[in-house]
Order: sequence, then C-alpha cells, then structure tokens
Amino acid sequence: MAEKKYLPGNTIMMILKLLDGEDMYGHQIIVALAKKSFDAFNIKTGILYPIMHNLENDGLVTSYRSETEEGKDRKYYRITTSGREHLAKKWDEWLAYTNSVNTIMGGGLRYAVET
Repeated sequence: MAEKKYLPGNTIMMILKLLDGEDMYGHQIIVALAKKSFDAFNIKTGILYPIMHNLENDGLVTSYRSETEEGKDRKYYRITTSGREHLAKKWDEWLAYTNSVNTIMGGGLRYAVET
C-alpha cells in the first residue's frame, strides 16, 4: 500500500492517465486505480469527488451524464485537451524526478550509462 503522503500530487496525474484511455465514472476510476496499482492506491469517494470537482473547475476534465442499461444515471468524466497537456507536463516532471531518485539509489538511465 502506498503511503498517503505520496498520493495528492500523483493522484491527479494517475486519474488523468486513466481518463486519457476512456471516459469513466467515479467508482470506475476508484476500481481502476486500485486494480492497476495492485491495490497500492485505494482511494475513497470522499477523496475522489473533490479532486474531480477541482479538475473540472480547472478545465482539465469535463463531465456528462449518461443512463446505463439498468436505467441508472451516471456522471462520466472526460479528459480535455488542456487535461492532456497537463498530463504530458506532469509525466515529464515525474520521469525527471524518478530518474534522479533512481540514479541516486543506484539505478536509472544515468547510472546505466555511467557504469
């Protein structure tokens, strides 16, 4: 399980990455985060929905309602062009950060080139 202190900044990047593949509703995002992280990232609805609200206010995602086959009304989220740009920027920052940490810890691209 990932420590909670690592979640805030990275959760947004991970949510945007999931939405870059397909539109999703809230519970679907929660399940996908847990499944794709082998249960390292288990967030609750009380955490997710304020994040989604902020992402929507920032123009990084939009939402729409759709009725399921069972007749349930669900709110789906879709990444915007600005969201994709933000994701690309954060992904570049993440790669630089993790490469630096890996280099210090004895791995990473620089370490492989230098040894």
